[in-house]
Amino acid sequence: MPDLAHEVVDHRFKALPPDAAGLTVGELAAQRRNLFTGGFTTPVLALSAESVEHNLRLLETYTERHGLAFAPHGKTSMAPQLFDRQIAHGAWGITAAVPHQARVYRAHGVARIFLANELVDSVALRWLAAELDADPDFRFVCYVDSARGVELMDEALTAAGARRAVDVVVELGAGDGARTGARTEADCTAVADAVAATRTLRLVGVAGYEGEVPQADPARVRAWLLRLTALAADFDKAGRFAPEIGEIVVSAGGSAWFDTVAEVFAELPALSLPVLKLLRSGAYVSHDDGQYRKLTPFNRVPEEGALEPAFRLWAQVVSRPTPEQAFTNAGKRDAAYDLHLPEAQVVRDARTGAVRPADGITVTGLSDQHGWVRTEEGADLEVGDWLGMGLSHPCTSFDKWQLIPLVEADGTVVDYIRTFF
Repeated sequence: MPDLAHEVVDHRFKALPPDAAGLTVGELAAQRRNLFTGGFTTPVLALSAESVEHNLRLLETYTERHGLAFAPHGKTSMAPQLFDRQIAHGAWGITAAVPHQARVYRAHGVARIFLANELVDSVALRWLAAELDADPDFRFVCYVDSARGVELMDEALTAAGARRAVDVVVELGAGDGARTGARTEADCTAVADAVAATRTLRLVGVAGYEGEVPQADPARVRAWLLRLTALAADFDKAGRFAPEIGEIVVSAGGSAWFDTVAEVFAELPALSLPVLKLLRSGAYVSHDDGQYRKLTPFNRVPEEGALEPAFRLWAQVVSRPTPEQAFTNAGKRDAAYDLHLPEAQVVRDARTGAVRPADGITVTGLSDQHGWVRTEEGADLEVGDWLGMGLSHPCTSFDKWQLIPLVEADGTVVDYIRTFF
């Protein structure tokens, strides 16, 4: 497993102090530099150490309370250091979407992977067969949603000489017009029949993604989840799960409806084997100041706790051409913008280092390397000031940064989070 602390700091990693070139990441972290006075250049993305720890603990407590196993989606961060901490906080494994992600996970020692897609790439299946054959402790589960997909998987695994069957779950689609998944229970049964006809695949459960339910609301999401659990019960009653699988997997759960998943999974009647009720929410680790601040289930169940946004993007004001307008040096290459623009939150005064609320300051647009800022009358902002911004959508925030400072509340950088997109 690669030792990320020994990676050398150099020009590949934006915003890091130029005078740190040649140090290892571990050596730089040990210096505990300050984000604002330690030589970092702008723009720089910071991840709050306290908020990350809070979020990890909150979901650990939540899943334990509701009897759920947890395989957070790793596509959010693609950061093995965070995977390690998620597993240390009780995660069963890590969810992936594509073969590259699974390869990153394996390279960094992840022992259990749930791939929330049908895997039909013959090269990836050959790699998977080799991984499974080489490591009897490696657990891998993926979707199947079509007879053709099953056929392609079987052909590739047979050609690879796979000795271990690949565990699969039938994906129930979230409805007409939704994303992947077999659309009806009859379609799911046909896929299960196709799996049963192979020697290279083993049916272990059912799964899906309630976040794709059309016009999702609590009632519609609940109705779909009841279809999913009923499908598991019907498959079990029909004897589709062999006793040697040990447990039946029932999996759902993005970052917007995991409260409803917990409620419905709690109602699942006893089956012939123990049930692994597997939640896959991933955005929680950093949360955000936009999309998930609005959608998080903790808004509906505040008694269960609250996630904290962990990202702050710091940019410097590089132009103040009019009293109503300013420009920062952070743009589309630095900030998520697919769902919402960054939110101006605080200003760090270039003259004094004091931090104040970003009153009357709004980010109105992004160019590749500039942020467009509107300032109301009386807004206190000048060239050289640092503007601290909250971001929306963690998945498109992490992927713009290869090495992200993990920062304590006083500005001390205690570690650097390496991403692999």
